[in-house]
Amino acid sequence: MNALLAPAPRRAIRELPDELISQIAAGEVVERPASVVRELVDNALDAGATQVGVRLLAGGVRLIAVEDDGIGIPPEELTLALRRHATSKIGSLAELESVGTMGFRGEALAAINAIADCSITSRAVGASMACTLDGHSGEVRPAARGVGTTVEVRELFYSTPARRKFLKTDATELAHCVEAVRRHALVRPDVGFAVWHEGKLVEQWRACSTGDPMAALRQRLDDVLGAEFTQRALALQQQGGPIRVSGFAGIPDAARARADQQFVYVNGRFVRDKTISHAVRSAYEDVLHGQRQPVYALYLELDRHRVDVNVHPTKIEVRFRDGREVHQTVRRALDDALAAPRAAQAAAGVVAAAQAPSGTARSEPAAPPAWPATAAQRAWGGADLVARTHRVSDFEALWPQQTGQAEPTRPALQSQPGVGPSDQPAPDPQDPSAALPAGEWPLGRAIAQLQGIYILAENAAGLVIVDMHAAHERVLYERLKGQFDDSAIVRQSLLIPATFAASAQELASAEASAELLDALGLEITPFSQRTLAVRAVPASLARGDAVELARSVLAELAQHDGAEVAARVLERSRDRLLSTMACHGAVRANRRLSIDEMNALLRQMELTQRSDQCNHGRPTWRQISVKDLDALFLRGR
Repeated sequence: MNALLAPAPRRAIRELPDELISQIAAGEVVERPASVVRELVDNALDAGATQVGVRLLAGGVRLIAVEDDGIGIPPEELTLALRRHATSKIGSLAELESVGTMGFRGEALAAINAIADCSITSRAVGASMACTLDGHSGEVRPAARGVGTTVEVRELFYSTPARRKFLKTDATELAHCVEAVRRHALVRPDVGFAVWHEGKLVEQWRACSTGDPMAALRQRLDDVLGAEFTQRALALQQQGGPIRVSGFAGIPDAARARADQQFVYVNGRFVRDKTISHAVRSAYEDVLHGQRQPVYALYLELDRHRVDVNVHPTKIEVRFRDGREVHQTVRRALDDALAAPRAAQAAAGVVAAAQAPSGTARSEPAAPPAWPATAAQRAWGGADLVARTHRVSDFEALWPQQTGQAEPTRPALQSQPGVGPSDQPAPDPQDPSAALPAGEWPLGRAIAQLQGIYILAENAAGLVIVDMHAAHERVLYERLKGQFDDSAIVRQSLLIPATFAASAQELASAEASAELLDALGLEITPFSQRTLAVRAVPASLARGDAVELARSVLAELAQHDGAEVAARVLERSRDRLLSTMACHGAVRANRRLSIDEMNALLRQMELTQRSDQCNHGRPTWRQISVKDLDALFLRGR
């Protein structure tokens, strides 16, 4: 018999020594040097620090020293700082249930002291001198220091050498330590941070003194993540009941191959939460191409009683009292930001950059102009939209109304074999855009069609290139979605129920969420002890795979347990069908368009949500500035 499988001899039950208890607790709190940095910076911020310095040796293995200018620790309380479950943050269960500080468990310093050589030097406000506590001996002695606290952690894992074998190279551990400080820096622009390694300054972020919180946050994001982040991001400011969402969300074009620029904070605490992540993914999935990852920095503020931060010793996980409410608010904030066409902002930004003298600060893009809906535009989206999506002539030329200018007529296609009715009226040869001032339209005035694929347009910033199929596809897609959203969910019973072998989790979800599934237009009932039957589906999805749809919804319910999430599965399935319809109905390559038709499409893009990307996440247009064109021809050199 294998010795490893042989039963171990019985051992008596006994209490573990305090030292071993602390070392076990340290295994949950301290994973690597970055864990120590995170805990110590948390304490510095709780102490009201405005400047935090982090000094490291050997990636933090040999030394981690965190200095702050906070309120300090009185000498009589210093000896308690390294004891287990000793903290100034909470004193009752009521305070635990509404924690407002970064630290509160009273475990971190004791756990760190159990596996390293620690010392604390602190001077409290009003104290005549500082004192140093030796973590090994418990001795307290006078020291010289200004108001604030310095915690030094030397020889990490010296008492548990086996843990050191799992650490990476010094460069890797340093990168993790810098990332830990960076996460704090992104949420506290009012605090200055500096990271030193082997005596050299690695990172420094100065405190932002501006009184505008969003301006300070933008400046800190520029400093930490680079100016490109905010230049290609949309500002968020939304209140959803008791939840407030703010921050910046990157445009689809700024998406990356890796999810390395995704930051979520709840009441100032960096967290990883499945509910929020799902809300972000669902908001972006309609505009991202392939497996690209969005970039964002989101800040949620809500009542402390509505969120539980006491989930894990690392304090990186939270639990919401109402996850659906959080999901809806985050999703709605991102949807609103991503829906607005960005042509006006992009064009204004290019013009401002070209006109601004070199060395001046980047100016904010102007707000997009608002076009009043014409009578013809309001009549455009009739009930027979799907039947006539193949006709670009059905677009309205949505020109802004000028004084004394009549409402423009609908541009019509020239008669082409196999394209449309032969008795269509000829297009108006006069281009209505010629009468308007240059630069009035974000996407400009159409000037030509290239290779039957691209529309070339001129605006105040330079040249605009539009993929006509991709653009038309998005316009039709948003029209179809709007029509379906305006109608209630209609359920269609299946003539023959679709049955499938279900797992125990799927059976439990179907039983527990029967009312929710019914509200979503799904009827899923037990067929046998291990089989479920799909008896009805939403009418708009009747041609889809009923079993696949049911499995997807049940899987989401099992993982996230929320009506909002399950409804999103149905919405996603519906959108796939509508996207296919729009794709087949959009104009194809080599389809010749008149100038009026091209202009009509450009005007419709300017008024259509998410028109900057097609249904598959590809960009629909690109701006080439006059400066870029000059560079191609070496003008001015």
